[in-house]
Amino acid sequence: MQFTAKEVSLLLNGTIEGNPDAIVFKLAKIEEANEGSLSFLANPKYESHLYTTQASVVIINKDLELTQPVNTTVIRVNDAYSSFSVLLEKYNTLKLNKVGIEEPSFIHPDAVIGKDVFIGAFTYIGANAKVGDGAKIYPHSFLGDNVEVGAFSTLFSGVKVYHDCIIGNNVIIHSNAVIGSDGFGFAPQADGSYHKISQIGNVIIEDWVEVGANTCIDRATMGSTIIRKGVKLDNLIQIAHNAEIGSNTVIASQTGVSGSTKVGENCIIGGQVGVVGHISLAKGTQIQAKSGINKSIEEENKKWGGAPATTYQNYMRSQVIIQRLPEMEKKIEDLQRMLKELQDNTINK
Repeated sequence: MQFTAKEVSLLLNGTIEGNPDAIVFKLAKIEEANEGSLSFLANPKYESHLYTTQASVVIINKDLELTQPVNTTVIRVNDAYSSFSVLLEKYNTLKLNKVGIEEPSFIHPDAVIGKDVFIGAFTYIGANAKVGDGAKIYPHSFLGDNVEVGAFSTLFSGVKVYHDCIIGNNVIIHSNAVIGSDGFGFAPQADGSYHKISQIGNVIIEDWVEVGANTCIDRATMGSTIIRKGVKLDNLIQIAHNAEIGSNTVIASQTGVSGSTKVGENCIIGGQVGVVGHISLAKGTQIQAKSGINKSIEEENKKWGGAPATTYQNYMRSQVIIQRLPEMEKKIEDLQRMLKELQDNTINK
């Protein structure tokens, strides 16, 4: 599939400088591009590549002043990075544009399948499940009884969605994620053993959420574990039962959010963060990687770090002090030696 610079410019509402009929049929980094490539320049430190690139078309910011002649067609836009991300999305949509039901697969007679869907081979869709228009369910996926998958959502290979869970529109769930497995609920017994507490709730994932590969979101004991609109979850994340993740929050890999914790909207949580259960994090909270959150955060739009976490400013001061500990230890030893010498001199007098 190929496009002209003019067609790309019209899509991005850009301005062409150069050959409007230049043909592109692939996307590439500006420093690696060759003939037929479409690239972009957003970071000024890569500007030198603009004057040497072999790309046929390069997207640049409208206000970029060229310091040398270029040998490529350029398209000027308001924001080159955002514009290129639009092209990546279009490219990915065309590449993954599959329709139809592959065999072998099992679809329960009571399931409701929308129009223009793709269901890959070896997929299981249970009783009363609903798959919305334009949804794509890749091979080896499992949708339990009463599961709902909204319109234009994509479940990549190996995704497992347990019974009664609800997935909204335009959701992306990457391979081997598990939605709706049992929450970690066990009652200690007098003899030291544990009795399993049945988890009879579900998981609700709202619209425009993306869930990374091998991420697990547990079903609620009762009620729902909720992932609000626009949340982005990285790979290898654990969201425990009855947790709620606020809209447009992003969470990096290997983070765990414990049961019944409420994370506010527009939060940013780094990798390998641990959050205890039954607390809340205020709107706009930002948490440094590898931090441990052991109590509620009530102030909005604050940065936190450390384990246990403290304000980001205190955390950074602590890090500076830690780096200076060997020097401080030597000074203390010198002071102790000087004090001993003074004491000895006093005694001798």
